Amino acid sequence: MTKLKPQEQQEVWLRAVELAGGKVPTGRIVKDVVQRIMERTKIPNTYQLGEVCQILAKDNPELRGKGGCWAIVSAVNDFSCSVRMWYGEYAVGLQHLKSFNYLPQECQQIQSLSDRLALIYSDSLEETVKSLLQSLGKLNRPYLTELEEKLLSLLESEVKV
Repeated sequence: MTKLKPQEQQEVWLRAVELAGGKVPTGRIVKDVVQRIMERTKIPNTYQLGEVCQILAKDNPELRGKGGCWAIVSAVNDFSCSVRMWYGEYAVGLQHLKSFNYLPQECQQIQSLSDRLALIYSDSLEETVKSLLQSLGKLNRPYLTELEEKLLSLLESEVKV
């Protein structure tokens, strides 16, 4: 709803309450009303190729487990973006993305980290290693600390990247 104008936000809420029979609407009802208004008002997609965004899972079951993760925009569509995460590519609606507003050099650092994580990851890894890789994939900064870099380098040498 935050990407809509204040009067549109009010319209969303009133319509959602109406659809919920005068009761507090579910998140799904609100999301559906927002989507219809976004399609009607043609909110421009301002994301750029290579931009680093955070996934906002909210009430979307398809994004469960991906909330908070960063993703790199690989295609810009009217109402969504294709994003590449270190473990796959996904189509994500604009309401489920939030830009980190990184500088181009910082986006390149995340791209490099993503490539490194993707080379290491496999389903056969131990759960603790998978958890470490997932934690690195949720960093809210475009760089690794010295210790994180050492851990990732050790994994790379052990997995024979």
